[in-house]
Amino acid sequence: MSMTIPVAQMRLAREMSEAEKALDEALIRQSSLLTSVITARRETGVGPFVAHEALLRINKSQQALLEAGSNLARAHGSLLDVQKEYCGADECPPDGERKPASGSVAA
Repeated sequence: MSMTIPVAQMRLAREMSEAEKALDEALIRQSSLLTSVITARRETGVGPFVAHEALLRINKSQQALLEAGSNLARAHGSLLDVQKEYCGADECPPDGERKPASGSVAA
């Protein structure tokens, strides 16, 4: 055995936090892109449906990220269950920044 349970807990907590932050960042960037496309369309005076297909695809990619976030939250919960089973702990090990979100995640 090359990794101890406390080391595994800390690594998983750090990587989970990084993955959650990355999803948030991607959503922010996509939202900014969506806004920029609409603003460019309006301010350049092109027709109201120019780049409509691109907007639909950006929206679809945002939906996919939201679904990915739901799955990541479920994975987080599953890992907490594993932690409780093996360590008896009721919350994430500290990562210096985040505590687990309370409440359920919508499907």
